[in-house]
Amino acid sequence: MSGGGLFSGLAKWRGRMIEIKSPAELDAMRAAGLVVHRTLSALAEAAKAGVSTQDLDELAEQTIRDAGAIPSFKGYHGFPASICASVNDQIVHGIPSRDQVLATGDLISIDCGAILDGWHGDSAVTLFIGDPSPEDAQLSEATRDAMLAGIAAAVPGARLTDISHAIEQSAIASSAAHGREYGIVREYGGHGIGTAMHMDPFLPNHGKPGKGPRLRTGMAIAIEPMLTLGTEETVELEDGWTVVTADGSRAAHWEHSVAITDDGPRVLTAPED
Repeated sequence: MSGGGLFSGLAKWRGRMIEIKSPAELDAMRAAGLVVHRTLSALAEAAKAGVSTQDLDELAEQTIRDAGAIPSFKGYHGFPASICASVNDQIVHGIPSRDQVLATGDLISIDCGAILDGWHGDSAVTLFIGDPSPEDAQLSEATRDAMLAGIAAAVPGARLTDISHAIEQSAIASSAAHGREYGIVREYGGHGIGTAMHMDPFLPNHGKPGKGPRLRTGMAIAIEPMLTLGTEETVELEDGWTVVTADGSRAAHWEHSVAITDDGPRVLTAPED
């Protein structure tokens, strides 16, 4: 679940406040991350035409609880569900609904979080219902590539905005390669994660490199770019959660929880080794 918006009051870049985990604690976070990964895998299998986003939410909650974990989104600041299900022009924080039935041609971004033994995992994927249009396929590819570029920059000794800059530059490169300009959503971004879901530091998905706290071994950050096929401008709906593109263009969202380690970035929500 992205930072920003409701969470913009989180202090930015207070290095002394950033939680440092031991190797054993990162292993515990990895266990939580695997619960999230397996849940998203189950949802990817289930997300088909005729299935409602409420159906997906119920499957997610059951999968998380069957693993002995707790859905971290449910009840968080009043959020009513276990996943965020954001369809087509919805960017993030979409509330699952029995009335929102997936149809062929839809694009859906699913964000999922779980708590296991007090540690959080948080990840998001973008899925297609049926065969995607070339534009949707490239949008998701560009967003995932931006996430991977951000992950690659998450190394000890770097600065926080080195991740931001890598994400932005990847999106710009994809825009050039695909012959269209992607909107980089600026109001929402990544965040520290560990004993809570949203922690210092807030991670913008754009910006100049070399700013913010220095990355240290034991930090964990959720890296989550959101790109659109049009504007970067967003609108929050009356439900107080769902964020959509201001121009109705489609959006994609990819996220992994990542630990900073001496051996390079450790993706805590990746598939099994």
